[in-house]
Amino acid sequence: MAMFDHPEFWNPKVRAAERINPPAARSVLPYAYKRTELLLAGHSKQEVIAAIKAAIDKKELPGLEPGTVSYMMSKDSYLTDYGGHNGPHMMFYEKRKTVQPGAQISQTPQSSP
Repeated sequence: MAMFDHPEFWNPKVRAAERINPPAARSVLPYAYKRTELLLAGHSKQEVIAAIKAAIDKKELPGLEPGTVSYMMSKDSYLTDYGGHNGPHMMFYEKRKTVQPGAQISQTPQSSP
C-alpha cells in the first residue's frame, strides 16, 4: 500500500505481491481492507484518513502485534516508476516510539540512500 502522500499513489502499473505472516494478517491486513473498502466507495484520501483514525479511536481496528513481518520476493514486482526499488525485500513493523532527538543515536543502524 502506497502512502497517501506518495506521488505514485494511483499508479496503475504497480504490481506488488506481498506475503504476510500470521501477526501481520491479524494486525496489518484489517487496515488494508478498511482503506480499500473506503477508496472503492469513492471516499477522498482525507476522508479515508479520518475514517481510519476514527476506527482506531473506537478500537474497531487492531493494534500492531509483535513480530509482524511482510515480504515481497517476486522478481517481477513493479513498485515504482523510479526503479531500483523493485527487487525482493522484507518489511518489519514496529510501533512508533517517542524518543528525544539525538537520543541513542550511537545505537541506531545507519544506511545510505
